[in-house]
Amino acid sequence: MPAYIPTLDGAGPGQREDSVPKRFHFLNVANGDCAVIEHATGHVTVVDVNNAKAVAPKSVAEAILDDFLEKATPGNFRQKDNPVNPIEYLRARGITDVFRFVLTHPDMDHMGGLRDFFEAYPPTNFWDTDNNEEKYLSKAATYSGDDWHFYESLRDPLRTGGPNRLVLAAGAQGKFFNVGADGASGGDGLHVLAPTPRLTAAANDSGDNNDHSYVLLYRAACGGKILLAGDSHDATWEYILANHRADVSDVDLLIAPHHGRKSGRCYDFLDVLRPRLTLFGNAPSEHLAYDAWNTRGLVFITNNQAGSVIVDLETRSMPVFVTNRAYAVALDPSSAYSDEYKGYHVGNIFVEKRVVA
Repeated sequence: MPAYIPTLDGAGPGQREDSVPKRFHFLNVANGDCAVIEHATGHVTVVDVNNAKAVAPKSVAEAILDDFLEKATPGNFRQKDNPVNPIEYLRARGITDVFRFVLTHPDMDHMGGLRDFFEAYPPTNFWDTDNNEEKYLSKAATYSGDDWHFYESLRDPLRTGGPNRLVLAAGAQGKFFNVGADGASGGDGLHVLAPTPRLTAAANDSGDNNDHSYVLLYRAACGGKILLAGDSHDATWEYILANHRADVSDVDLLIAPHHGRKSGRCYDFLDVLRPRLTLFGNAPSEHLAYDAWNTRGLVFITNNQAGSVIVDLETRSMPVFVTNRAYAVALDPSSAYSDEYKGYHVGNIFVEKRVVA
């Protein structure tokens, strides 16, 4: 096993059989975020999206060719230049429906292709923040104004039809996301750590929407703790460390805030989180906060290195797979391709046994 991954000894509608895959996916979507959770309940949660585009179904010949190229072409570590389309990614993995879509906050790099994605995968539930954000995108803008207008329609209080919109705050409890259909179990294991109404109000007043970003703790059935940090900034982490310190201590997997970019912020929260593995999104290397992780001896993988990252949540060992063969082989020349995960095994996280809340 490569040394880069640390080791440690130690519902509702749409529910399926217990044999359903339990996985976490962190997609390489260029300069943006997209994570997919396949829950033990059979539900699928998508957190943010970027680079989503409506696509026609592939022919059998095209699918066979793509599968061959994925397995046989080494490529290089410049995976930012080869982003995936989340719609195609989910289809290729047999995911047919999305139970919940979480928009951590309305920045365009977290909602690129939102309209097309919702047309392909209309979610039952849509998590939004209580923001007052407004955007005016020109035709020359990097992101589509259609996505912004579609988002505005989703938060329109007079809207009829479409997904059930939830605006949640820290500590929220609800059926299916952290309360089971029986009213007692942990549901899908999703816990809202931020924002609070006060953080949201301050972000709305300042016009800086980072501190009304969702921060979610996912307690996987295997006992692992996965923390999705959105674009949370200092005020959010001051609140979380004061009120949810035990929840975020010693997490197994961290999705870095701001895609791992330097953002003029304090990184002391890492001394509490001590993540076994952190996943960074894409950004020019000079803009990534490598030093904050390196000086603490913390391990990270970037989308630009690995492509998309898949973590198996079936067992405590939490095996990690990546879609970029060249990166996998550089870590471990014997790394083998898995048809089941559509990626190359590069190591295990090995979580401690924990009680799932």
